[in-house]
Amino acid sequence: MYTWKDIEQYIASCARCPLSQTRRLPVMGRGSHSADIMLIAEAPGGQEDLEGLPFVGRSGKLLDELLKSCSLTRDEIYITNILKCHPPGNRDPKEAEKEACISYLKYETFLLKPKIIVCLGRVAAQRIIAPDYKITRQHGTWTNRKGCFMTAVYHPSAILRDPSKLDVTKADFREIVKKRDELRTAHL
Repeated sequence: MYTWKDIEQYIASCARCPLSQTRRLPVMGRGSHSADIMLIAEAPGGQEDLEGLPFVGRSGKLLDELLKSCSLTRDEIYITNILKCHPPGNRDPKEAEKEACISYLKYETFLLKPKIIVCLGRVAAQRIIAPDYKITRQHGTWTNRKGCFMTAVYHPSAILRDPSKLDVTKADFREIVKKRDELRTAHL
C-alpha cells in the first residue's frame, strides 16, 4: 500500500514523459490529508514550476479569494493537478502526458477519499467528470460517482482573463460548501 510519502518520492523522480526534462520542480498536491474537498486542476503553471507548490501565482491568489468568499482555507482542502510538471508555454496538457501522470492522481484520491471533487477548469473536468464536459453550461452541476460528488468551476486563470466569471464562481464555491455540509450532516 502506498503512502503520501511514497507518492511524493515517485513524483520527485518521475521521468514517464518528456515534461520531466523541461520542468524545474514537480508539483505534488498540498493540503489536508483528511479533507472532504479535493480540488483538481490541469497542470502547474510557471510560478508553480519554480516553487514546486500548487497555485502560488496570480491564479493562486485568486483561488485564495474564492476560498475566503465561502469561509474555506487551504488547510481545509487538498489541491492538486492532473499533471505534476509544467507544460511549456502553459499549453494544454497532451493526452500522453495526462496518461503518464494519472496514476499519481488516482493514488492521491485513493489515500484522501474525498467526499467532493472540484475540477478547476475545462481540461480537468473533461478528464475527471466527462470527456464532453462543457464548463460554460455545466459548471456547478453535480455528478455522483461511487458516493463521491463531483463538480467543476471556472479555473482561476479563466477568471483572470474574464473577470465577469468571478461572481458565478463564488456562487459555485458557496454551493460546494453547502454540499459538504449536507454530506457531513447525512453521515452523523
